[in-house]
Amino acid sequence: MTPSSPGRYYRLAAGLAGWMLIGAVMTVALWTYRERLDQAHMALAYLLVVLGASAREGRVVGLVVAVASFLAFDFFLLHPLYRLAIADPMEWWILVAFLITAAVAAELLHREQRAAALAERRATEIERLSREAGQLAALREATRLKDELLATVSHDLRTPLTSIRATAAEIRAEGVESAAVIEEEAERLSRYVTDLLDLSRIRGGRAQLDPQLFAAEDLVGAALERVRGLPGGSDIRVTMPSGGEIPVGRFDFVQALCSLVNLVENALRHTPGGIGIDVVVSRRADDLVFEVMDRGPGIAGEDSGRVFEAFYRGSASRGAGTGLGLTIAREAARLQGGSVDFRPRPGGGSIFSLRLPAEDVEGLS
Repeated sequence: MTPSSPGRYYRLAAGLAGWMLIGAVMTVALWTYRERLDQAHMALAYLLVVLGASAREGRVVGLVVAVASFLAFDFFLLHPLYRLAIADPMEWWILVAFLITAAVAAELLHREQRAAALAERRATEIERLSREAGQLAALREATRLKDELLATVSHDLRTPLTSIRATAAEIRAEGVESAAVIEEEAERLSRYVTDLLDLSRIRGGRAQLDPQLFAAEDLVGAALERVRGLPGGSDIRVTMPSGGEIPVGRFDFVQALCSLVNLVENALRHTPGGIGIDVVVSRRADDLVFEVMDRGPGIAGEDSGRVFEAFYRGSASRGAGTGLGLTIAREAARLQGGSVDFRPRPGGGSIFSLRLPAEDVEGLS
């Protein structure tokens, strides 16, 4: 029994008592004028009481009142009076017809009430969903405006940053070693702005795609060239499929390179110096897979569900990362039908896998 059951049963008993009293009053009135009334009129009067009880209190009370009316009709109004017996067999038909009509009416009224209550709940749910849809549309519009603002600001920042880096390089060439700090920080800020610009373009649907056939070796070579100047960038071991197989995929080279470079930079950032990282290329069914393996601290359990969130940096993060690299890697891969996921590496570290649509070698022209 639920906590609300006592109150519900009390209301049900009170309603039943009230309608039984109404039925008793109706019986007294009919008994008083029984000589002037037809039996059909009496049955209709009782039927009104049953319908009222059903509409007000529900099907259960309506059926109980119907049975009570049936008995009162027989006992007080049909001959022989004050006995549950009937002299005329035709009057049995009147009583049975009344009881069946009352029960059916109570059931139909209950179903209509239930349908009306369901329709009201559905209307309320539709209204709630409409409000949420409006809020969602407003949120999407706010997100779009935010992405446009980020793209505009990021684009406008690139020119002055380029000037700062060039000026710092000139000053350092003149023998002012402290200018190297300016150059380094300007470079770091430039990478941050580039990440913001890349993410805003992808999420804003402004990234240009040109899927073509490319060899995996070309993509890996371009990625290695991009990270060569980073700490550990020259200590990357690449493993290609054996047997002379040429792994080929159909993807946008710029976006695929963006994904792979971000994964490699992330691995270098979390791998202690002198250990190096591994990049393993393979063909798995319809996927061209690039696995970037590091020997870093791995990803803690509390970070596993948020590792691809923008600006999120896990508890084991170190270095000057922006928290955007993995987000951009996954978004750029998804943009062309690929994916990025990760799993722990046996012996310690992580394995991030970039999957891109593969193509048969015969399709390469």
